[in-house]
Amino acid sequence: MEDKLSVWEGEGGAVSKRCWNALTGTVNQIEWAERIRLQVDAEFDRVARALRTAASKQIRQDRMDTQAMICILEEKRSEVLANPKAGYFIHDWQELRAQVRKMIIKDDRYKAIKAGVTS
Repeated sequence: MEDKLSVWEGEGGAVSKRCWNALTGTVNQIEWAERIRLQVDAEFDRVARALRTAASKQIRQDRMDTQAMICILEEKRSEVLANPKAGYFIHDWQELRAQVRKMIIKDDRYKAIKAGVTS
């Protein structure tokens, strides 16, 4: 799984700050949303670090499941950070409160991993 993740990141799967879309909205909204977007990115980083740390201590199948969760996390990060609307960040991401974790838990692939239905 680690190799697949490396390939995916190398092919542009991970979003870098320089690839973020320019935000739309008023000047004040854009300034506010840019600060929030940095905090959201940092939260995705925090969750990814926690998952990588957990994976480093797990046995093979559990580690593969955790690596799959990291792939889901990075996909969600790409979706969230690519949103060009300042209002989206102001309205939906101003209060982080475990939103990244909840977003992953709602994903059907995560549910399959937890149910033991992995391919």
